[in-house]
Amino acid sequence: MWRRAVTAALSLGAGAGAVAVASSEDPAATLKVCTHLPPRLLRDSVTAATIAADYKWSLWGLEPGTPAWQSAKHDAHLRSANRLQELCFRNGGIYIKLGQHIAQLEYVVPEEYVQTMRESMLKRCPVSSYEEVRGVFAKDLGESPETFFAEFDPVPLASASLAQVHAARTHDGQKVAVKVQHDHLTDTSVVDIATVDLLVNALHYIFPTFDYRWLVDEVRESAPKELDFLNEAKNSEKCLDNFRRLSPHIAGSIYAPKVYWNLSTSRILTMEFMDAKEVTDVHGIKASGIHPVDVSNLVSKAFAEMIFKHGFVHCDPHAANMMIRPMPQDSGKFFGWKRPQLVLLDHGLYKELDYTTRISYASLWKALVFADAKAIKENSVKLGAGEDLHALFAGVLTMRPWQRVIDPSLDHLVIDRKTTDYSELQNYASLYFSEISELLKRLPRVILLMLKTNDCLRAVNHVLVGGTSLESFMIIGRVSSEAVLDAKRMSNSSFLNRLMIWLEEVMLEARFFGFKLMLCFMQFRKLLPS
Repeated sequence: MWRRAVTAALSLGAGAGAVAVASSEDPAATLKVCTHLPPRLLRDSVTAATIAADYKWSLWGLEPGTPAWQSAKHDAHLRSANRLQELCFRNGGIYIKLGQHIAQLEYVVPEEYVQTMRESMLKRCPVSSYEEVRGVFAKDLGESPETFFAEFDPVPLASASLAQVHAARTHDGQKVAVKVQHDHLTDTSVVDIATVDLLVNALHYIFPTFDYRWLVDEVRESAPKELDFLNEAKNSEKCLDNFRRLSPHIAGSIYAPKVYWNLSTSRILTMEFMDAKEVTDVHGIKASGIHPVDVSNLVSKAFAEMIFKHGFVHCDPHAANMMIRPMPQDSGKFFGWKRPQLVLLDHGLYKELDYTTRISYASLWKALVFADAKAIKENSVKLGAGEDLHALFAGVLTMRPWQRVIDPSLDHLVIDRKTTDYSELQNYASLYFSEISELLKRLPRVILLMLKTNDCLRAVNHVLVGGTSLESFMIIGRVSSEAVLDAKRMSNSSFLNRLMIWLEEVMLEARFFGFKLMLCFMQFRKLLPS
């Protein structure tokens, strides 16, 4: 079996390498890159074989569900996660991007994989030499960076899986951030995706319940878009335009750096330099006179508007891609705190929700916030989860057990990391591995990206306010409800329909007013001496 796997790996790799050379604008450079293909394939094959053998051997003869089986499986998950992490770092490029995807799929893949990837994938990214950066400039713009900029720092401010950012100053004195793609990444990505596909398919062949081929499909679709920095620039402008047109009430609170189009190409992106704090820099945010709770609420509002109203969603909102600064030219304060402005970075990965999916997803979140079991099931089925897995889908979305999801109490979706509920959820993916795999096969890929987006936002909120706050769920409930009402207005303009929608809106406002009163009461009780 292993001989067949290695033979298939080499055949697939040779084919992928030939395609890369033939389709590249720089065949000589790509041919040089493809000389690295055999060792990459060998590493992939050895890693896949070792992981598969580890699971087979570790669980051999153990009764599923027993404490011994669970302990052995946990240890196998941890060892395999470390092997996969090492493979990602040694191969680099798209592999690191895949590792970052895994790090943001909490409770969708086993906890051991998520934590292992999360601890390293955003901190140990490759760094291109300055000579390589100069090479990219020479190929794309015909000259070195010194020609286009009065100042250009050869040491990058930060490096990510696909690119690194340098500080520079234009000839007219403007400070800018220049994002430069790692050289030859466009060519190696073709080979990387093919070999990642091999790795995942090999594991699925050995373990039929392990079916994360959708993740490879997603990387295959998104990688070319993320590697095109002109596409990223267009996305940033479209995002801001959507806020101005569709969400004018918070448009001033959302910002994206200005793009210098004359100094940008598909592999070089020159942007306005942002003097702001990373969204999870709580100390720095407070020092700027901004309350972390206000930041959490703004992040929740921005993404609720994008998901439920715009249908054009930034799907990589991890901490490094969001910054916070005080609202420019805003001298006003609320209880001594300045109003925050959210600066969105890295607009390479966006997803569009079609109208039907967007409204079904909004209806589902409205039902989740209001603990409406019937509507949760109805809209889960519409999105493809099926009647048998709708409760699991609700659990994956909210990170709450089903009985808590349908609990009518106000804070039923708030996660308390000190409770036994959270301990149970930490093992969610391990306990329901086969069911989650089946659910992921059924759901549209755009919804899978919404799960990733949810997990990113949940991680940010955990740092800002210590978990998922009640306010964030009230914001989600309000924006999703408004989107559903807007859809009803569009579907029928009769007088009776408008009257029914008006009554529903009045009831909704009354409900949220009651929520606010209860929230104020709960906060007041916390201030009282125990």
